[in-house]
Amino acid sequence: MLVNKNKLILAAAVSGLFAMPVAQATNGYFAHGYSTKEKGLAGAGVAYSQDAMAAASNPAGMAFVGERMDVGAALFSPSDRSFTVTGTPTPASFTNAVPGEVYVSENDMFLIPHFAYNWQMDTDSTMGISVYGNGGMNTEYPASASPFGAGLFGAGDVGINLEQLFFNLSMAKKNSSNSAFGASLVIAAQRFAAAGLDGFGGFAADGTGDNVSGNRHSYSYGAGFKLGYQSEIVDSLTFGVSYQSKIAMGKFDEYSDLFAQAGSFDIPETYTVGLAYDLGDSGKVVLDVQRINYSNVNSIANPVQNLFACLGGDPTQCLGGSSGAGFGWEDMTVMKLGYEITAGGNTYRVGYSKGDQPIPESQMLFNILAPAVMEEHITFGMTMPMGTDQELNVAVMVAPSSSVKGPNPFDGGAAVGGSDIELEMEQKEIQVGWAWKY
Repeated sequence: MLVNKNKLILAAAVSGLFAMPVAQATNGYFAHGYSTKEKGLAGAGVAYSQDAMAAASNPAGMAFVGERMDVGAALFSPSDRSFTVTGTPTPASFTNAVPGEVYVSENDMFLIPHFAYNWQMDTDSTMGISVYGNGGMNTEYPASASPFGAGLFGAGDVGINLEQLFFNLSMAKKNSSNSAFGASLVIAAQRFAAAGLDGFGGFAADGTGDNVSGNRHSYSYGAGFKLGYQSEIVDSLTFGVSYQSKIAMGKFDEYSDLFAQAGSFDIPETYTVGLAYDLGDSGKVVLDVQRINYSNVNSIANPVQNLFACLGGDPTQCLGGSSGAGFGWEDMTVMKLGYEITAGGNTYRVGYSKGDQPIPESQMLFNILAPAVMEEHITFGMTMPMGTDQELNVAVMVAPSSSVKGPNPFDGGAAVGGSDIELEMEQKEIQVGWAWKY
C-alpha cells in the first residue's frame, strides 16, 4: 500500500515544526526515555512497544503498534544544578569560588517537543519517522556570583550548552505473527556553545586558544543507524533488543581548541535488552537494561588530567589535541523496571530506574559545567482513550537529588591542603502527548 500523500505532507510539516533545539539530561546526557508511554515505565519498553515514538528505543516494535501519529511535549526542570567548593582553593585551582558557598546554575526550565508517525504499509510491514532530542548540559553561572564579579573561571559568565536533535527514519517487518525486525537511519544535528572558559586558552594545542570559548553557537551533523528485534519467546513473555551505532558527527569548528581531535564530539553507541511479561488482567511488567558507551568518545571520556601531560610538553593531550582533555565520563549501565495495568478504561503506569552516574570523583573540575550526576528516576504515567481513535498520554518523572564529591585535580584536594568540589542536581518532568490511530 502506498503512503497517503496527505499524511506524508502532514508528517513532514509537523516534524519541521518540532525540529527545534532541546535540552534534556537524565542518564548522563541521554533522556531516561522518549515515548510518553515508555516514560511512564521509567523508559522501559524495548520489548513492549506501544506508540510511534517507541521507534526511538526499538524500531522492530513499530510492526506491532499499527498506523498512528504521536505528538507532544515535555516540561523538563533540572533544578538545583549546583557545585560547592570546600577546603582551601589555591591560585592554581581555577575555580575562583568562595569555600562553602553554593553556586547554582541558571536555566532550569525547558520545553521539549516530540513527534512520530508510523505508516502501516501492509499487514507485515511499516515505515515511520520520529523526532526527539538529547542534551541538557545547559549551565550558566553568572559572573556576579563569584568574587568581585570576575567569573568562576575568571572570564565572566561561565556555562556551556549542548543540544542534539534526532530524525529516525524507520522500517519494520514481521517475520511471524509475534516476531519482527526493524532498522532506522538516524540523522543527527547538534549545536554547542561555551562561555567564560578563556582562562583555559593557554592549554590549547594550537597555542592560540582562539576557539576555546566565545559564547557563540557551533553546529555539526552526522548519521548512524539503529537495529532492533522483538519477539514473543514463550507464551506471554516477549524479548527485545536494540543497538544504536556510534554516530560520527562533524566537528565543532568554533571550539576546535576545546574538544579533543580539533572539535570532535561524536554521539556514543548504546544498546538495550529487555523483557515484557503479560500478566493478563493483572497487568504487564517490563524490564530493560541499557548500556551507554561514553568511553568511546574522546571529548567526553578523556580525563582532565591529560592537561598535566600538556604542561609537560605533549601537545596531543592539550585541549583540542588528538588525546585532548575532556570530561572524564565512564560508561553507564541503567536498569529500568515498569508496571502497567488497565482499569476503568484507562491505563496506569509506574516505573523505577537506577544507574551509576558517569562522573568519577577524580573528574570534578570540568564537570562543574556538566553536572550529570542523576542515578534514580521514579515515574508515573496514564493513558486515557478519547473516543475510538484518539488518546491522551501523560508521564511524570521525579529524579531525587544526587551528588558526587572529589578533589580539585589542579590543587590536589582538601586532603593535601587544596580544595574539594561537590556537584549536585535533582530533576522533575511532566510530558503530555496526544495520539491519533488510523
